[in-house]
Amino acid sequence: MTRICVVTSQTPAAQDAAARLRDRYGFAELDNADFVLALGGDGLMLETLHRVIGTDKPVYGMNFGSVGFLMNAFSEEDLEERLFASQRTRIYPLSMHVTDTSGQERAALAINEVSLFRSSYQAAKLQIIVDGETRLEELICDGALVATPAGSTAYNLSAHGPILPIEAPLLALTPISPFRPRRWRGAILSNRAVVKFTTLEAAKRPVSAVADNIEFQNVLEVTVREDRSHGVTLLFDPGTSLEERVLSEQFRY
Repeated sequence: MTRICVVTSQTPAAQDAAARLRDRYGFAELDNADFVLALGGDGLMLETLHRVIGTDKPVYGMNFGSVGFLMNAFSEEDLEERLFASQRTRIYPLSMHVTDTSGQERAALAINEVSLFRSSYQAAKLQIIVDGETRLEELICDGALVATPAGSTAYNLSAHGPILPIEAPLLALTPISPFRPRRWRGAILSNRAVVKFTTLEAAKRPVSAVADNIEFQNVLEVTVREDRSHGVTLLFDPGTSLEERVLSEQFRY
């Protein structure tokens, strides 16, 4: 029998569906599961992907949220057949290494993006270094982000960043409400690039750094790179792969 671990959001509809699926198909703990079934929205999917990083457990989502970009349509029928017939997409996270103004170092992984945000009423001042070379001496802005292809249709798109094909070996570097230089709209980088942000006037203009939902405050330096030593596998019904969804998103108007 296929061993399925069911995780769910707190909405009543998702909880009820999870109970019915467990009764019908059984239940396994995460460590012993062949598949992970996530019932909820994209937020739950991100939480689940963080839980399975390093386990090689494929994750199949069913939508009980508002957008469900990373989810499949819900159905109780033929679940095992759907799991084995699904298309697999392997994605890799970003690693974020932070040094704060006290000298403390922190690290986190981000599946969608690493973002820097101003933490006060004053705009942030950031220096941007790519592969050891200073590319922007001073960016005055509300913040900046580095997005993976999987995350390029999320906050990155809302900040007017580019949509990246899911299989492209690229990262998006996107400013958030840039003030100076006003016309700079960001850059598309190799996924081998190492991006370093240095906070200028850090005491006067505090900045926080966020990897998906993990936030560190009062950062001084933030280094971002793709981490190929970790990865997660998403499952999609045939014809609705993540590659197709990202491509279709580029033709929405």
